[in-house]
This record gives sequence, structure tokens and C-alpha cells, in this order.
Amino acid sequence: MTADRAPLAEGIPDRLYGRRRGHPLRPRQQRLLDLTLPRLRLTMAEAAAPRAAFGRPVEGLWLEVGFGGGEHAHALFGANPAIGYIASEVFENGLCSLLTRLVAEGEEATGALPPNLRIWPQDARHMIGALPEAALDRLMLMFPDPWPKARHAKRRFVNAGLLPAVARAIRPGGEWRIASDDPTYQAWVAEVMADQPFFDGPPPAATRPEGWPPTRYEAKALREGRQPLYWSFTRR
Repeated sequence: MTADRAPLAEGIPDRLYGRRRGHPLRPRQQRLLDLTLPRLRLTMAEAAAPRAAFGRPVEGLWLEVGFGGGEHAHALFGANPAIGYIASEVFENGLCSLLTRLVAEGEEATGALPPNLRIWPQDARHMIGALPEAALDRLMLMFPDPWPKARHAKRRFVNAGLLPAVARAIRPGGEWRIASDDPTYQAWVAEVMADQPFFDGPPPAATRPEGWPPTRYEAKALREGRQPLYWSFTRR
């Protein structure tokens, strides 16, 4: 393990695909990354004892992988102040979208921040590998990049090679939520999760369950006529 990278499972590409930045950052966005993000950033050393990273006792630990625009994460950590919430995203514009909700313009370096939020702006797979066993009470993967081409299947977070590491990090009885509107990814989740020894779960729901905040990706899917599916798996 290096300072910021825990080893991945054999056969999992140790390379992060996809965009890190979209349109050029505006001055406000750059200040958020330079001044606000470091105040919330979870380090690899802290990942080894994540509850201590919040500076106060927390009743549980939740991780969202790829929070996109941040609306789902913002709703959940706001509604659950006793939960330690780790939000992971590498796309800089997505990071800015969440950070801009937290501090007023001009207060990027000084504005009060949610005490129950930490951000991991790197490949979440490395952080999962550094977490203590059974650290997470909930893992959330909301509308991930589907990587629809078959040759790109190993890039998908739901992956048979990554399952042991994910399962190790979730406590028995803990929950893994997955949502996707992409037919290829939906079929992939069904295939991968049908033949594994770590998680149990009912068939996916076709309507968003209570307690699952909406996301912009879900709204776009519904506007364009795609049917999202929502899985809730329980760690055996």
C-alpha cells in the first residue's frame, strides 16, 4: 500500500477510467476545490480508522460511491446527522456541485461544514480496501457509469473480482444499495449477484423505495423513458 492507494483484487484493473473534469472550472469552483475540499477530505490514514475521522462519535458509517451531482448524498447526510457519511467522487464538476451546497460564496475557507461528512475524491476501490473489516453499515452505488461494451465489463464497480473486498468492508446485516436505469448494467447486476456467497436480496424494485432520495440521473432516465431498478442487498 502506498500513501493513497491500497492494493486491488487480482484481475481488477488498477486504473480509474472516465472523466475527471468536464467544462472548465469557474473561479468559484476552483476555490471550492482548493479551499473547501481539503477541509472535508478523508485521507488514506483516516480510512484505516474512519469513525475517528469525524471528530465525534457516530452511530454508523455510510459510504456513497460516485455521488455525481451530490443531491442524494446531501439529502442523506443532512437527514441523518448521527451517521458518519463518506461521499466518494472523482469528477471535479461533481465535487463542486456538492461543495457549492455547503458554503456560501466567499466563505470557502471559513464557512461551517457538516460535521458528519467526509469526502474521498479518488478511486473508491482503494479506500474500500483500506477500511477495517465490517466498517460500513451501508454502501450506496447510485446510477453508476454502465460501461456498456462487453470488453469494458471489468471497469464496472459491480464486479465478481471486487465483491470479496466490498463484502469484507460491510458488516453482517449491513446494506448495499444499487440503482441503475441502464438495461446492460441491470442485467449485469442480476448476473453477478446471482452467483456469489456474500449477499442476499429480493428482486429489484421498479419504483424508488422510501428513504432513497432522488437523483438527477434518475430524473433524466424517467424523462427519456428508461426504467430504473433499485436493489437492496444484505451482507450475510
